[in-house]
Amino acid sequence: MKYTRKVVIDLPRDRVIELVDDADNLTKWQEGLQAFEHVSGEPGESGAKSRLVYDHRGRSFELIETITERNLPDDFSAIYETDGVWNLMKNRFEEDGPDRTRWIAESDFRPQGIKMKLMAILLRPLFTSRTLKTLRDFKAFAEGEGRGD
Repeated sequence: MKYTRKVVIDLPRDRVIELVDDADNLTKWQEGLQAFEHVSGEPGESGAKSRLVYDHRGRSFELIETITERNLPDDFSAIYETDGVWNLMKNRFEEDGPDRTRWIAESDFRPQGIKMKLMAILLRPLFTSRTLKTLRDFKAFAEGEGRGD
């Protein structure tokens, strides 16, 4: 399942990148994120792996993030894996005027196994809306935090 979601953030691209690239900010805009732990590789660079632990409605789950491309300020890509799910997220950051940034998130979501494939078909709107919510949560965080510095 492939889809794209976008958001325009009312901050210059350099400031957006500064905020999105700071791991200490992740819990401020990623709903349910309980922990972010570097596992291997050079932190933040291609090939680095991290473990993200989330709580969603009282259920804990974890993702392994593997950075596949880091070409900031233009783009950043990573694979997110958990039981039965493989998801490549390609993120592009484009200037949309002097003080605005367009964040374009492309997802290539590949469920593994028949059960997960059926769930993905049935829950496609949930996955796509969740991605958009995450982008909007970052926008709210960034626009609130970004102006004070």
